[in-house]
Amino acid sequence: MRAPASSTTLVGRESDLAALRDEFATASRGELRAVVIGGEAGIGKSRLLDEFLGEQEQSATVLLGRCVDLGDDGAPYAPFAAVLRRLIQTVGLERVLEAAGPGAGVLSALLPELADDSAVPPRTGAERLYELVTVLLERVSAERPVILAIEDLHWADRSTLELLRFIVRMAESGRLLVLLTYRSDEVPRGHVLRSWLPELERTRRVTRWELARLGDEQVAELVEELLGRVPDDGSLERVTELSEGVPFFVEELVGIDGLRSGDDLPETLRELVLARYERLSEPAQRLLRVLAAGGVCVTHELLAAVFDGTPDELDAAAREAVTANLLAADSTEYLFRHALVREAIHADLLPGERTRYHARYAEALEVSPQRSAVQLSAHWLAAHDVRRAFLASLEAMEEAKRSYAYATVAAMGDRVLELWDGVPDAEVLSGSDRVAVLAQTASALRNAGNNERALALVEAALAEADELPPSRRARLLRDKGQYLGNLNRPGSAQLLEQALATVPPGALPSGDPLRPHLMTELAAQRMLAGHFDAAIETARGAIAEAQESPARMRSIAHNILAASLVESGRIDEGFAEFEIAGTLAAGDAGATLRYLVNASDALNSVGRYAEAVRMAEEGVARARERGVERTSGIWLAANTAEPLIALGRYEQAAAMLRVALGFDDRTGVTAQLQRVRLWVWHGEPKRADDLLRRLRSPLRALAELEQQTRLALARASGEVAIALGDYDRAWLETRGIGAPPFCSLPGYDLPVLAVASRALAELAGAADPVRSVGVLAGGGAGSGPESGPESGRPAAAEAALTAAVLAEARRLESVLEPLRTWPTAAAWAPLIEAELTTSRAAVSPTADRTERYAGAAAAWEQAASAAEHPLAPAQLLPYALLRAARVAQLSGDRSRADRLVTQGRELAEAGGVAMLVRAADAIGAQPPARAAAAASAQGQPLTEREEQVLALIEQGLSNKQIGERLYISAKTASVHVSSILRKTGASSRTEAVYLASRPVT
Repeated sequence: MRAPASSTTLVGRESDLAALRDEFATASRGELRAVVIGGEAGIGKSRLLDEFLGEQEQSATVLLGRCVDLGDDGAPYAPFAAVLRRLIQTVGLERVLEAAGPGAGVLSALLPELADDSAVPPRTGAERLYELVTVLLERVSAERPVILAIEDLHWADRSTLELLRFIVRMAESGRLLVLLTYRSDEVPRGHVLRSWLPELERTRRVTRWELARLGDEQVAELVEELLGRVPDDGSLERVTELSEGVPFFVEELVGIDGLRSGDDLPETLRELVLARYERLSEPAQRLLRVLAAGGVCVTHELLAAVFDGTPDELDAAAREAVTANLLAADSTEYLFRHALVREAIHADLLPGERTRYHARYAEALEVSPQRSAVQLSAHWLAAHDVRRAFLASLEAMEEAKRSYAYATVAAMGDRVLELWDGVPDAEVLSGSDRVAVLAQTASALRNAGNNERALALVEAALAEADELPPSRRARLLRDKGQYLGNLNRPGSAQLLEQALATVPPGALPSGDPLRPHLMTELAAQRMLAGHFDAAIETARGAIAEAQESPARMRSIAHNILAASLVESGRIDEGFAEFEIAGTLAAGDAGATLRYLVNASDALNSVGRYAEAVRMAEEGVARARERGVERTSGIWLAANTAEPLIALGRYEQAAAMLRVALGFDDRTGVTAQLQRVRLWVWHGEPKRADDLLRRLRSPLRALAELEQQTRLALARASGEVAIALGDYDRAWLETRGIGAPPFCSLPGYDLPVLAVASRALAELAGAADPVRSVGVLAGGGAGSGPESGPESGRPAAAEAALTAAVLAEARRLESVLEPLRTWPTAAAWAPLIEAELTTSRAAVSPTADRTERYAGAAAAWEQAASAAEHPLAPAQLLPYALLRAARVAQLSGDRSRADRLVTQGRELAEAGGVAMLVRAADAIGAQPPARAAAAASAQGQPLTEREEQVLALIEQGLSNKQIGERLYISAKTASVHVSSILRKTGASSRTEAVYLASRPVT
């Protein structure tokens, strides 16, 4: 009597099964969950999955797909093709097409048999396909929970991995559980999963664990379950030793004649894996050898075409293999019960057998309805037919391109290039030259996200392009520029200029769009770099040369011209050009998106926040209708956050950003930067700072190319530093405003200038003048010009600080002057002036506080009034009121300070600005300023921060407690205390309180 293939009871995996049930329960409540299960070969991943899926079939739609071991030659999206077929069988084709929505035709990229005349235009992009599949799963799961299970992820093609990542990150609704398994021993260094899995885990939706080997007691339980009896001690000991706790090996060992005697057990794992195979008849073994050449699973139709026996012989051999627990079969295909068996049998093939069988598969696939050019290429290559492998690889490039499987396009392109020299008539067969294949492969690599290799290949193409027509060389230069831009490296504009010089006016046939296209891209590069005059000139040139070009190209050129005009201060002209761009974009989704993105950004820049939100939301709604909300519409969603923040609609801004955060490209980084600012205003500066530090590297690279990013990064960094009380850092982040490498974008300059002015005011009032001078000089503490021996004398240090603050205030005023004509300057300029007036007051030698801060108090009154302007961001008014309150405190006007704090706090609380609510509470907790506190042994006044510290000393607080109360370190508090002792001439903290309270004489 033979033992069963596997135990009917799941042994040793009870906790894993329970965890999967919990994950499914969570997903069933509408919260997407993903589980990634790893483990070595034979550890029981498939067995666990089978058990769980079998349990849930009555309550969920189970969609199972497998990745096939064909090296790097798996058909793109192979597991998703199986998943989609299963879904069609389950709910019907009509329901699938209905759930997919307007773009249902794109599903033909997964199942070619779905292609018909209603399909959308083919070049919609990979992410369009990803979104379509995600929407389909969401809508189907709304009716009944869906379990999407993909096995053997270590064999997945890159397109499958990218689609899975998109689903896990971007699905927003529905009831979906994603289950993924992979063999951890098949993921060596350099394997794509090495980086893919940690990226996936960054979302909290993912749980990942590894299956452990069975313990001795679990092995004994499994053996007893398989045998139906208790084994003898010798056999059990031998099984435990040989299997090492791997369930598959336990099952194989027990399967050898029901473990009648431990003496017959094999000595090696290879012998163990092949033990059942070697007991089969020759026809059954031959069938398994043929099957192994086709992969882990092969359809009956394909196997019948490859097998050289009669149908009856095939059935008999297959039945024998199934009975021996080597194969499993369903209604359409044969499947090796374990990949280890297939691998062992395939490795055992003789060279002649291997060549013959792969050739048979290739010949059968040539005429099969399931024809896959990618698999054809692999089989012809394994059969050593270079010419046919070359042709199949060329076909596979086009096939994969239609499916947006760009990594596969690139892999097949690499194969074509490898085989090129071995095919005498390669150019005739391909219809192109080697440079064209290099360019196509580079483009595919770029689309697959591998810009480094794309750059290397396009450089190789340029090295071989000397004899090519100028137009082709110009296109290669353009491509190189794009790849450099994707890598956030400089040089794109120069390459575009070189490309234009290669094809001067009149060099191309009439109607060729290459020159206007190059000019439009160059204008965009110049616009992003902040060179608006050059961008305007180039965009106008593109428009002039694009009269015969499609409306889409002309729309983009007008769009870039419009944005450049607005940023250069010619606002009315710019918005007139936006109107033209929008009209020309009608009917073209890509051009319309670009128009809406740039126009909404321009509206936000000039302070028309509500209009910016309406325009962006309109675009998001249209994207949602077309089913591209999470791809094409993502830029609009991210763009909408900034004006929403300005309007004080923080929760709505966070909701808009949520989807964009799933991206790793510029969109995601930009969205994360907006998220930093949201967390600051929500009163979570530490959390914002942690995120900012993680983003610093990609943001700096992007800022090298884009002025808007440079300024946005400076603003966010400065706001985080201010919220943390780190004024040194706030200054260092923003002090460069108005000087290279910053270029002027007034709508972005003003907020950065405001942060820099606030930092200057705080440094002016800091306890350590030497440190402040060093920071203002551009270094750190003690790095300024006054940090030599003379700086040890308090008077010299104070004089140096006064000179530095006044100089910087004048410089920032000069930066502000040309910005005054910008619309939003009506709100920002008075606030900046108030900060600068406060910085001057802090270093004023005047002892009387009321007199000293009179100008600052008046300036803040004007700033608060200006903050009520319609173009002012919502948080500006409570901020101005609270800064005015602090100045009133410093001047000794406690009643006015209390009134202003109350007003500011009420507005901040009503607007949900937690950071300002806390600031109001901190100001309100300060005791009244001492009218005589300016007196000291040296005649030096205490700074604003020193006044705060002195008040807390009077309450008996330690340095650590002072630091906690003022959100500074204990070390910084100690510096302030030392300065107070020095200025008052006191020898103790108690004496300092007494001396500072004496009237001035």
